[in-house]
Amino acid sequence: MNLKDLLLSFGPGFDPVPLAEKIRSAVAALFGMLLLGEALRYLPDGGHPLILFASMAAASVLLYALPHSPMVRPWALVVGNLLSGALGWLCSVYIPDPVIAAACAVGLATLSMHLTHSLHPPGAATAMIMVANAEQIHHLGWMWAAGVVLANIVFVLLLALAINNLIHVGRYPVLHRHPAPTDNGFYPAELVLEDVEWALRKMGGVTDVDEEELLEIFKLASEHAREK
Repeated sequence: MNLKDLLLSFGPGFDPVPLAEKIRSAVAALFGMLLLGEALRYLPDGGHPLILFASMAAASVLLYALPHSPMVRPWALVVGNLLSGALGWLCSVYIPDPVIAAACAVGLATLSMHLTHSLHPPGAATAMIMVANAEQIHHLGWMWAAGVVLANIVFVLLLALAINNLIHVGRYPVLHRHPAPTDNGFYPAELVLEDVEWALRKMGGVTDVDEEELLEIFKLASEHAREK
């Protein structure tokens, strides 16, 4: 990579999302976090569950701005946070040094999420929170900690299902089907940037794509190019 390309790589990426969609995502995140905080007030020891707001806030950015990302599918959201929380708790119990415990918690959480196909970046924050607030959490017990993590996850998931689908029906979660071996009912066409932008808008905003989603974008863009 030459110097010019290196400098350009530090700039913003491709962003076809309309301003209205960006505002809707921000408003959805605002109400999602507000409703989550209000719901957590009614749990036992209502002030303590707020310690997980950091990781749930990170999850909310993904859920409302990148709802098609494989990192916020319900499996990733639930399993990723639960595994990370459990590993963070174990590291806080068995590793006395908090810095080493935090590093191990994040590393083990990342590995466990990879192995279970539940990679969810806010899960690392959940693991860190378990270490950073170890004294308070240990005093209340592991069952309380597990209940708090689970309550946060359930509330966040329910709110994402409700809010995202009020904005766009079918926006979250996205069903991904593997194409059948004979599924070639589209014809490649010469694609231009306009076609790709149209396909991304059709899928409802910014998309952190995996292989299946990339195929869907290509199919949509090819159909649009062919119709023109």
